[in-house]
Amino acid sequence: MSTWWKKDAKAVPTETEGVDAGAAEEFLRLYHDENPSAGSIRPRLREVLAEIDRTGTYTHTPGELAFGARVAWRNSSRCIGRLYWRSLRVRDRRQVDTADGIVEECVEHLRVATNHGRIRPTITVFAPARQGRPAARFHNEQLIRYAGYRQDDGSVVGDPLSTAVTEQAQELGWQGQGGRFDVLPLLIEVKGETELRELPADVIMEVPISHPHYPWFAELGLRWHAVPAISNMCLEIGGVCYPAAPFNGWYMGTEIGARNFADTGRYDQLPLIAERLGLDTSSDRTLWRDHALVELNVAVLHSFAAAKVTMTDHHTEARRFLTHLEKEESSGRVCPADWSWIVPPLSGSLTPVFHRYYDEVTLTPGFAHHAW
Repeated sequence: MSTWWKKDAKAVPTETEGVDAGAAEEFLRLYHDENPSAGSIRPRLREVLAEIDRTGTYTHTPGELAFGARVAWRNSSRCIGRLYWRSLRVRDRRQVDTADGIVEECVEHLRVATNHGRIRPTITVFAPARQGRPAARFHNEQLIRYAGYRQDDGSVVGDPLSTAVTEQAQELGWQGQGGRFDVLPLLIEVKGETELRELPADVIMEVPISHPHYPWFAELGLRWHAVPAISNMCLEIGGVCYPAAPFNGWYMGTEIGARNFADTGRYDQLPLIAERLGLDTSSDRTLWRDHALVELNVAVLHSFAAAKVTMTDHHTEARRFLTHLEKEESSGRVCPADWSWIVPPLSGSLTPVFHRYYDEVTLTPGFAHHAW
């Protein structure tokens, strides 16, 4: 939930590499240590090592897959929202390998995850990478992202983060409406061919942004989608890479209010909001950006609450993270955390996560960026 999808980038196996037997054994020992009901590791380990020797890889059981996906969340050092890692809903769809089938499952993923606004942490896992058989991949960063249209003068209508994938979609025949919040189609690479599929509108829940005290805020025309489902990262479990494994939590307000809407390389709304607030923007010393940023985040939190869509604030999530940290340490586990990502982008020093250091280690299972 919140920023749990922003995982550490690291090297992952490719379709031309076999699975490392040591990585497989390490994962199986972890799985059996934390799941005593799975029984003795010895017969399973012999089975897996023989399969790797014979085929270059091995197949996770449904239980191993679900455990690995949840632990990948637990190990995500850039995520502040890991307290509920055990609650991740794992959808095993490894048998689905066509563009149409994958899109159908993504649509169902969004329905399950959206849950009428009561967002459920969910992951859908498609086929893994295997030697000589490329696995499906998403070119989209998230299942739902807004298009960014480059203009002749260098400006962008929509989300500047999405200009590259927008242009790729246009090359494949997609036109879009040219608006600020046009939902991009999915670009899915299957067996070396990139195919384009659009999501049906009824699975895309969006929240219009308004402010509890400033009626003019609604006139800005801002909105954002409810489910942050990351789709361009590989789930790596015991040396096996699952390149297509879209997953989501729920938003923390600052992700939208302090980054997506506020960053100069994104929607860059602070100057406009400051103008509507009547702030003095003649000098940085007036702290006009800070004032505008707070009101923008107030609007985001207010709007999601009014729409009855799950969202957390950075103060609550910071306290939850320290609870998670204490639980992990009491369980004898290391809790990796990247301070620069754990500390929220708004009022960082007012949150308890600001005032301490963390273990910056990389653990597996985990999520990683593709080596394209």
